[in-house]
Amino acid sequence: MLPVAPSSVVEEIAAFGRFAASRGWVPATSGNFSCRIDARHAAVTRSRIDKGAIGPGDVAVLALGEPVPAGVSAETPLHLARYRADPAVGAIFHVHTVASTVLSRLDEGVGAVRTDGFEMHKAIGLRTHESVVEIPVFANDQDTQRLADAVEARLGRDAAVPGFLLAGHGLYAWGATAADARRHVEGLEFLLACHLEERRLR
Repeated sequence: MLPVAPSSVVEEIAAFGRFAASRGWVPATSGNFSCRIDARHAAVTRSRIDKGAIGPGDVAVLALGEPVPAGVSAETPLHLARYRADPAVGAIFHVHTVASTVLSRLDEGVGAVRTDGFEMHKAIGLRTHESVVEIPVFANDQDTQRLADAVEARLGRDAAVPGFLLAGHGLYAWGATAADARRHVEGLEFLLACHLEERRLR
């Protein structure tokens, strides 16, 4: 049996799960969340759980450098690869919003969703609205280890944006803390929703 995560880490993950569920961002048990525990371990949500009602048994502790065991999210390799690539990453949240799912399909061919001129750019670390954000888009792949390798080959340690999109799938975002990751999810989701609405109105 996999070890259960510390209660403080479970609550950080559960708090985001409740928030995401209240926004309709994790329908039908979709999405997955994780937090770094230390340099060698992370806590990751288990598969097929209600993300709005996460409890102690729904989050498992995994070693970053070991094979992914059964019972955790199939997309766990994407989380572990990010932690290995960037020691500054402390939490990663993956949600299935309408805007991220639709725009990632529309812009898969160009490899990024591009926004410019939004004040909300500051929420993901830019200093001014007079800026351009390119959120990387990757083709989805059921082989999630291969997908993780492709993502890290492009992003590297110093990703320009704290998030990426999987085509037809949704948004991944991260931060140094769970609070930072939540802010980045909110900020990127707002940018994507605005961009989708602009495209609809044109």
